[in-house]
Amino acid sequence: IIGKAHVAYIPNGKVVGLSKIPRMVNIFARRLQIQEQMTEQIASALQDCLAPKGVGVMIEARHMCMEMRGVQKINSITSTSALRGIFIKDERTRKEFFDLIKIR
Repeated sequence: IIGKAHVAYIPNGKVVGLSKIPRMVNIFARRLQIQEQMTEQIASALQDCLAPKGVGVMIEARHMCMEMRGVQKINSITSTSALRGIFIKDERTRKEFFDLIKIR
């Protein structure tokens, strides 16, 4: 998998340094698993550790198994998302998150 992880959270008291989020993403990305599961794990880990008002995670990735063998669809992007808290409840917050990453 080659891709990008977009991660957002709205603090509820606890704030982490910016370097901690990519480190956490890398921990989950190095495991043998599927993209959908990884997306959910990142969102759940942030929710469990920080107890924020909300969490949004969007992963966009190219899968080499699709490009190199099987259907051989070059540059095919798979997008998965996981939302928690205010990102689910408040449409404006959700829209702002997706607008910031240019996904609708």
